[in-house]
Amino acid sequence: MPALMLGCLACAATVLAADEEGWVTLFDGKTLRGWKQVSGTAFFEVIDGAIVGTTRLNSLNSFLATDETYRDFVLEFEVKQDGGPANSGVQIRSATDPSYNEGRVFGYQVEIDPFERAWSGGIYDEQRRGWLYPLTLNPSARGVYRPQEWNRFRIEAIGTTIHTWVNDVPVAHVIDAVSSEGFIALQIHSIERADEVDRRTLWRNIRLRETTAATPPVETLFVRNLIPNDLSDIERRQGWRLLFDGRTTDGWRGVDGASFPTRRWKVENGELVLLSGGKGEHIVTEDQYAAFELQLEFKLSPGADSGIVYFVPDRSVTPTSPFLGLEYQLRDDAVDPDLARGVITSNTLGSLFGVLPRKQLMPNLGLAPRVGEWQHARIVAHFDSRVEHWLNGVKVLEYVRGSPAYRKAVAASPLHALIDFGENARGRIVLQDGGREVRFRSVKIRAL
Repeated sequence: MPALMLGCLACAATVLAADEEGWVTLFDGKTLRGWKQVSGTAFFEVIDGAIVGTTRLNSLNSFLATDETYRDFVLEFEVKQDGGPANSGVQIRSATDPSYNEGRVFGYQVEIDPFERAWSGGIYDEQRRGWLYPLTLNPSARGVYRPQEWNRFRIEAIGTTIHTWVNDVPVAHVIDAVSSEGFIALQIHSIERADEVDRRTLWRNIRLRETTAATPPVETLFVRNLIPNDLSDIERRQGWRLLFDGRTTDGWRGVDGASFPTRRWKVENGELVLLSGGKGEHIVTEDQYAAFELQLEFKLSPGADSGIVYFVPDRSVTPTSPFLGLEYQLRDDAVDPDLARGVITSNTLGSLFGVLPRKQLMPNLGLAPRVGEWQHARIVAHFDSRVEHWLNGVKVLEYVRGSPAYRKAVAASPLHALIDFGENARGRIVLQDGGREVRFRSVKIRAL
C-alpha cells in the first residue's frame, strides 16, 4: 500500500478515535425499537444483528424511518446486499406530508447502488428535484462500494452542507438549504420484475452523533452548491468567484458598446433576466479568460434559443462586427425537428453550436433537461486545449480545440470560412440574446 494511503488511513483512524464521545446507537441489534415503516410494503426485520429489508413486487419505495428527527449530525452505518443487486439508499433530513405527493417520503437520499452505474454515496433528492450529486461529478469514487461485502458509510449533514464517504473514500459534497431537519430512513426501492423479488439489503452498526463540527472538506472534490449566488468558503479556496453577484451587473457590458444594455436585461430576485421581445442584445464579460472553469444555473422559457459563448476574441466584440466564439448551446430541444426524429445535431442543448453535437442525455430526474426549471451548465477549458461541456452534472461533450478532428468538424460546419475559428488563446464570455426569456443565476468562474 502506498505511503500516502497509509498516512490518510492513519489520519482517519485518529479522527474516529477522537469522535467516540457523543455517539448514539440508532439500532440495538435485536429489535426495530425507535423505527417505523412509513411507506411501501417491502418487509423489514431483524436477522443476526442486522436490519434486513427485502424487496416485494409492485410495492412503492419502502422506508423504515426513525421516530426521531435530526438536524446537524454525523451518521455512520454498515450495509451489504445479497440475493442479487437491489437499488437502495438512506434518507436524511426527510419527511412525509399528507398534502404533498400523496404522503410519500421526500428528502435527501444517499444512494446505495450495486449496479454497473456504481453511484453509491451520491446524493438524490427523493420525490423532489432528483439527482443533486451523481458520481459523474466524482468518477474516482465509482466502484468503492462492494455489494456482497459489508461497506462503511459516513454522512455529515451540518448546516447547509452534506458530505458523504463510502469505505473512507470521499464521494459527494452538496451545499443546499431546502431541508434542515428530518427523520433518517432505510430505503428498499420498488421493483417491477419477478426475478427481483426477495433481494435483501442489510444494515448494522447504525450510529449517530449530533454535532455542528464538520470534517474539513476535501479541497479537490467538486462542490455542488445549490444556494443561489452563494460562494462557500471551500469554493473560494478552490479559486471560484462570482461573475454575477445577484444584485448588480458589475463585470458585464453590451457587445456593441461600453454600457450594460437595460432595454431587455434586468436583475430581478437574484436573477439575471433576459426578457423576450427582440434579438441581438447580447452581454459580454469585462474580463478575458484563457484556461477556465465556468458554471451557472439557467432557466429556459418554452422555445428559448440562447447560448454561452466563450473564447470570444476582442476583434469581434466591437460595435461594427458580430461577435464570434465557441457556443454552449442553450435551447429548448422540444422545438428541434431533428431531435424529434431521433437525430442529435449541433443545434441541441449542451452542444457546440454549429460544430459538434452533444451525446445522448440521461433520462434520470434531475439530469434530463426540463424547460421552466433551473438547470446547471458547466464549461471546462483546459490548458491543453481540451474543452468539456457539462449539463446537470453529466459531461455531454468533450473535444480538443485545434485537433484534426475539431478542424474537420469546423470545415464541415457553417463556420468553415473562418480561419482558426475558436483557437485563440483567450477571450471573453458572452450570454447570447436569442429573442426569448432566459434566466441566469449562480454564475461562477475560476482560472485553471
